[in-house]
Amino acid sequence: MTDQKYSKYFSKQSLWDKLKEQAKNAGLKVVYAVLVLFYTMESPDVKTKTKLSIAAALGYFILPTDAIFDLTPIIGYSDDLGVLLFVLTQIGKNVTPEIKEKAKAKLDDWFGNIETEAIREIDEKIS
Repeated sequence: MTDQKYSKYFSKQSLWDKLKEQAKNAGLKVVYAVLVLFYTMESPDVKTKTKLSIAAALGYFILPTDAIFDLTPIIGYSDDLGVLLFVLTQIGKNVTPEIKEKAKAKLDDWFGNIETEAIREIDEKIS
């Protein structure tokens, strides 16, 4: 993945707009992965190169014209999840328990009380 190709599409506002519009369609796993990446990128302890990789993954998520059209039922966000998981596995050592808890708290705000089983796969990829 080319960091520059998709990172130019990332902005904090466009990310929150996309999540606001598409959170339920994207599903818990995708939204959780996005939130973990976003909160990791906000950490002052994360290096610039890592932040560029995160911005590229989030830019891919934001971009409406990706490999599989996002509004396609069931599989529309599978390519996004693949990109998000790839970057999460690469930057996993930067993800602190506090970042995970912040992401889970935001999920609870948006989706109500979530079962951690639904996002366990993401946590396992990060470890």
